[in-house]
Amino acid sequence: MSFANDWEQLKKDAGQSSTHMRLNQAPDGSFRPGRGGSSPSGDLQVSQKDLAAVGNEAYKIYHRLKKDGSHAHASTDAAKTSLSGDFELAAALGHVNARWESQLQTVLDACAHISNHLDFTRKAHAGDEEWIRVQLSKIAELDKGFDESTRPQPRSGRPSGGGA
Repeated sequence: MSFANDWEQLKKDAGQSSTHMRLNQAPDGSFRPGRGGSSPSGDLQVSQKDLAAVGNEAYKIYHRLKKDGSHAHASTDAAKTSLSGDFELAAALGHVNARWESQLQTVLDACAHISNHLDFTRKAHAGDEEWIRVQLSKIAELDKGFDESTRPQPRSGRPSGGGA
């Protein structure tokens, strides 16, 4: 089968498919962002372990890419220099090399941002959890002072009121 025939068959098959994409709504239209729906608290749940794993992978990618991303730089630069007198290819190689370095730096920055942000988020939430734990333990200490043995006992024989 030729490419043209194969392509036409794929387009025909895709047209018969009932798969559709809906953005920002449930198939029945009942979903309203911020207003609950089938899952009032949302369905996205991420644990600290998940965040740490993503941050760790971003860290690994950053260091691997920083090390391996510039392997071709020296040889491309040498080729550009050796071709510079005779061919226009030298300028093209220089342009490609500069674009590669720029794109590499963009990806490195993104990986560093992800890793650093997830580390910060994990530490910030750990600090929040500790603060909440301390506040709740203070409440528990206060509650101990209000057990049955420390409550004022009603006096017998006198009405409890402020009357005459």
